[in-house]
Amino acid sequence: MLQLGLRLHDAEKLPMEELLPVIRKKGYTCAHLALSKAMKDYPCGPEALTPGYAHYLRRLFEKNEMDIAVLGNYLNLAHPDEAVIRASLEKYYSHIRFASLLGCGMVGTETGAPNAEYRYCPECRSEEALALFIRNLKPVVRCAEQFGVILAIEPVARHIVYNAKRARIVLDEVGSHNLQILFDPVNLLDLENVDHRDEVFAEAIELLGPDIAMVHFKDFVRVQEGYGLKAVGAGTGEMDFTPIMRYIKREKPFIYGTLENTTPENAKLCGEKMRELYESV
Repeated sequence: MLQLGLRLHDAEKLPMEELLPVIRKKGYTCAHLALSKAMKDYPCGPEALTPGYAHYLRRLFEKNEMDIAVLGNYLNLAHPDEAVIRASLEKYYSHIRFASLLGCGMVGTETGAPNAEYRYCPECRSEEALALFIRNLKPVVRCAEQFGVILAIEPVARHIVYNAKRARIVLDEVGSHNLQILFDPVNLLDLENVDHRDEVFAEAIELLGPDIAMVHFKDFVRVQEGYGLKAVGAGTGEMDFTPIMRYIKREKPFIYGTLENTTPENAKLCGEKMRELYESV
């Protein structure tokens, strides 16, 4: 009952018409589509997202018996430049409209940082940054309501919504059934909490479980550089997905789960590991 898929820009570098049969042959039935990364040969600004483009992609996915699980539009809704925010809002509105035409029920996004570089800074965890994000998120959610699409936010340890408590605040403050959670367990981890990850995941399920609309599967290994944790394909690092799989198997029938940070070489193996775990719990 788990509908397993792949992030398209992690797959082989092929035209979409050739890529989807390859992914379907590996056993995947859905995909995470980020137009700017997976459709690089075509424009993806608001003016390009016409009904004709949407219906072409919709027919292509249907021909390959695949769903578009989520349309990604990962922009910074806490950018300090108001002109950038206005342009970003237009991109969110066009992606939501496009998703409705694609037959895709969800647009996914992260929660930004209060700087132009979209990087972690101490101010990410401030109340001011949270209030700014919520203010700019609200019109996007209202648009999602109008088109009958879910806007799914993805908490990330280095962004403004860095844990489950913070995500719960956003959900309650916005107060819309069209705002839900894209749950990526590894994105909740950093060097401060990685050794207590079972508690982190349990808290996320307790606080956010009813609002989880989709799951991302990836793994991590510890490294010396950067943030100390490197994302890798699911089943190739330290993660134990057992409690998460047990939860979604019990509570989330037919949920979309897409793999991230795979390579064309290990995507089939990562998917097989996740399917085997799902069946065994």
